[in-house]
Amino acid sequence: MEYDVVVVGGGPGGLATAIRLKQLAAERGQDFSVCVLEKGGEIGAHILSGAVMDPRALTELIPDWKEKGAPLDTAVSEDKFLFLSKTGAKATPNWALPPNFHNEGNYIVSLSNVTKWLGEQAEALGVEIFPGFAAAEVLYDEKGAVRGVATGDMGVGRDGQPTAHYQPGMELHARYTIFAEGSRGQLGRQLIDKFKLAEGRDPQSYGIGIKELWEVDPSQHKPGLVIHTAGWPLDSDTYGGSFLYHYGNNLVAVGMVVGLDYANPWLSPFEEFQRYKTHPAIRPTFEGGKRIGYGARAITAGGLLSLPKLVFPGGALVGCEAGFLNASRIKGSHAAIKSGMQAAEAAFDALAADRRLDELTAYPAAFESSWLHEELNKARNFKQWFKKGQTVAVLMTGIEQLVLRGKFPWTLHRTKPDHACLQPASECPRIEYPKPDGKISFDKLSSVFISNTNHEEDEPVHLTLKDPSVPVNINLAKYAGPEQRYCPAGVYEFVKDEAGQDKLQINAQNCVHCKTCDIKDPTQNIVWVAPQGGEGPVYTGM
Repeated sequence: MEYDVVVVGGGPGGLATAIRLKQLAAERGQDFSVCVLEKGGEIGAHILSGAVMDPRALTELIPDWKEKGAPLDTAVSEDKFLFLSKTGAKATPNWALPPNFHNEGNYIVSLSNVTKWLGEQAEALGVEIFPGFAAAEVLYDEKGAVRGVATGDMGVGRDGQPTAHYQPGMELHARYTIFAEGSRGQLGRQLIDKFKLAEGRDPQSYGIGIKELWEVDPSQHKPGLVIHTAGWPLDSDTYGGSFLYHYGNNLVAVGMVVGLDYANPWLSPFEEFQRYKTHPAIRPTFEGGKRIGYGARAITAGGLLSLPKLVFPGGALVGCEAGFLNASRIKGSHAAIKSGMQAAEAAFDALAADRRLDELTAYPAAFESSWLHEELNKARNFKQWFKKGQTVAVLMTGIEQLVLRGKFPWTLHRTKPDHACLQPASECPRIEYPKPDGKISFDKLSSVFISNTNHEEDEPVHLTLKDPSVPVNINLAKYAGPEQRYCPAGVYEFVKDEAGQDKLQINAQNCVHCKTCDIKDPTQNIVWVAPQGGEGPVYTGM
């Protein structure tokens, strides 16, 4: 199939790209064909975020979004920031909060619902959207430029052979291909390596975000309240924090982000999150309530210093595929939309000039002169401060953001990727987690159940190992099998075979597509690839 532009990924960044292209075409009397591939079974099915949304970029993209019914219904009415000890909570006065923690003018949203709405706007403009089709391969022309993608075959059995339901993948060719797969995208990762887009940049940094959606007792609900916390249950050397967002009809979104540069292999982000909800200052919100949703997703948190080159012959990276999230504000959707718009504007001008398969150099140029670049530049040191411990990080973030307004005279750099930060298990204190109570805290399998995750049993395992001997011989022997703990879905477990020997069992049907294993595996032996299209979680209202 031939298109002018193919967009890989139907999240906010990809849909903003498609919408802006069609807007420009309509304004200038052009007719360019645009399609969006989305691996989820429907638009929004794989979208997971907190989320407090800054509407600035959305307003630039669709100025009349309110009139068109965008689901931004709960304006932030109050900000709180708490530092937690094991039993106490100390609130920071609002006047002492740096600008990045103020949310006046922002909205608490279900980003899944916002994305569905963006999909409707795109289709109304003539964008062709193909949900349930995972892009599995980058296609190149004879000169090495990206000329499109191929979707994966469907109906393939566990043995790699076609079943009765077999359907071959299809090739989609384009003059330009925009990659918007989200954090740690399968194809984006390949492109960064092939075109050496990360040369001269700091190693990318990631976090895992784990989220639950609760329907709480009406007496506990305060629409518009935004609470962020730092401290317990994480130790002072581990980057992370938590959030509670009150919105909608007695809904509270609660979640935790843990930096994947943590050192102790005994740490389990999922268990830390469950423990967090039992804190005396947090637990009352959920007593008498009902947990109705669960999910997890990696976030790309390195910021400006880790941002790769954005363009290559035939295409570009947008949104969290590149890493535009502002970790200091805990926001990325506005950045995804803005970067998608900038890529679309560069692509439109190239199409109008009858160009193809070259570099869209106008896109990074537009970014460097934009408010988004200015915003990310102010926050460029945020993640690096936390490698110096929480006390130093809090103090210096306050000075940098509140006193100096982001104009710190020095830039701090990182040199170590997240997977290289894990220490041998024998050198770290073992962490014993309490058993879940089934009321406030829960286990992984019951959590995966309410994420509506599904994969065919008889299909190739999409969590692949470069060397099957590594999990036991290195990961289990040296790091006590950390994949059992960093995975928030119970995908990995070490069991005994018939001979009584350890082996890694991969329960691929549990996978919520968070990509944490692809990032944190200390030997970089696990490679996440897209399963058959349409599979994975189905997030509703998340």
